[in-house]
Amino acid sequence: MAVKQISVQLENIPGQLLMLFNILEREEITTKAVSAASTAERSVIRLVVNDPEKASAILTSYNFVHETTPVLAAEVPLHPGGMNAILKRLAQEEVNILYIYTTINRIGAETIVILGVDDIDKAREILRQNWIHLITDEIYSL
Repeated sequence: MAVKQISVQLENIPGQLLMLFNILEREEITTKAVSAASTAERSVIRLVVNDPEKASAILTSYNFVHETTPVLAAEVPLHPGGMNAILKRLAQEEVNILYIYTTINRIGAETIVILGVDDIDKAREILRQNWIHLITDEIYSL
């Protein structure tokens, strides 16, 4: 099972990110992970939240340009080279990592990374075969 990520396009002007988070807070949507990337004109905010369906409906009602896509949420093993346990196997199997970011809060002791990949089914199977624990939407809804 993949985690649902919401990518929101914002104008690249002061206060837009605050407006987005104020709306989500008012509607009791909890952000679990966030990433922001911008160009001169636009910013793309990637979010993993506790209720992606509700968040998407809210964003639609406020006329935000957004999309929901599946991503993987994986626990990084707590040992030197823990990230390599994830990155090396994906590279060996020619799965391209499009982007990566970490969560805001942890579920356990391990850091959780959000992975946007070019082949989510293949990446999921590779990580499972290599004993990498994957997080599901059910856990994030807590």
